[in-house]
Amino acid sequence: MIRLQKVMADRGVASRRHAEELISGGRVRVEGELITTLGTRVAEDARIEVDGRPVAAAPAHRYVLLNKPVGVVSTAQDERGRRTVVDHVGARERLYPVGRLDTDSEGLLLLTNDGAWAERVLHPRYGHEREYDAWVEGDLTAEALARLERGIPLEEGIARAVRITVRSRSRGGSRLSLVLRTGWKRQVRRMCLAVGLKVTRLVRVRMGPLELGKLRPGEFRDLTKKEVDAMAAPMARPTPRAGQEASETVPLVVTTGNARGIAPRVTRRAGSSRARVEGPRRQWRGERALQAGRPTRERGPRAAAGPAARLGRRAAAGPAARPGRGAAARPAARPPQWRRSTRAAARRAAPRRGPR
Repeated sequence: MIRLQKVMADRGVASRRHAEELISGGRVRVEGELITTLGTRVAEDARIEVDGRPVAAAPAHRYVLLNKPVGVVSTAQDERGRRTVVDHVGARERLYPVGRLDTDSEGLLLLTNDGAWAERVLHPRYGHEREYDAWVEGDLTAEALARLERGIPLEEGIARAVRITVRSRSRGGSRLSLVLRTGWKRQVRRMCLAVGLKVTRLVRVRMGPLELGKLRPGEFRDLTKKEVDAMAAPMARPTPRAGQEASETVPLVVTTGNARGIAPRVTRRAGSSRARVEGPRRQWRGERALQAGRPTRERGPRAAAGPAARLGRRAAAGPAARPGRGAAARPAARPPQWRRSTRAAARRAAPRRGPR
């Protein structure tokens, strides 16, 4: 069951907002019944009438890849009367763009009439990368490139470039290749402006597994079934770059001379020298002093070895090496309950003294 306004939009009657106005105005019937409540759910193949005229069944889904030229608006309709990407394609189906490109930007743009597919393509969970070729003016320094990779704070959040490649560099201008995972409004231009670079031309050349290829500005083609399925599937985790290991947590057990035998667990991020200590934080005070560079009470190698080494030597020597301290030299330990009961019996057996 699908909401009525969505079914009407999928069948090309009107946009969802306009369909809601038709429903509220009492102009829509489903299976002969008048519907005036917004959000009413109907079957996808339900018989719908608007103003007494039957609405045709939904057309087959279509998926189009367009090389958007500069000056064309990435919307289905424009209030200012500018030419849109839908007008440029001129399809009989009611297509709409999947995401947007700025009016002064160009490159790969998808159009479809499959709303569920469009949502999957744009959802961050599927992690489709967006690759741009940007021609910039300004001082392209190493610090500027590092800031773009570290992240630029924008209104939507921290905008980062997954990868940056310098295609060419000169005093008059440079060409960059930037790979992003988000498609915020004018994101590339705002990121470059934050590091002192002005974008003079911006072309999106890839989106997920789809590449612009040899399409010229203004040309378009239909996607194959393999490409449609690939865009609807979650992207695999990116392969680490050369010299960069995967970011995984590797537990390492490190003995730190704890008198109670409790060793903290150190989790280290692979490829990084920084470690985070988890678990018990109790530590021998002599070792803390050694780490801080302060003298300890004991001198010599025993202080440096820590109590763990001394405990190990004592355990290896055994009680025989300590005369008078073995098991035979001391009575077997008795529980505290036995001591209390013995003392109470002794007090009862003692003769009572009379008044003084």
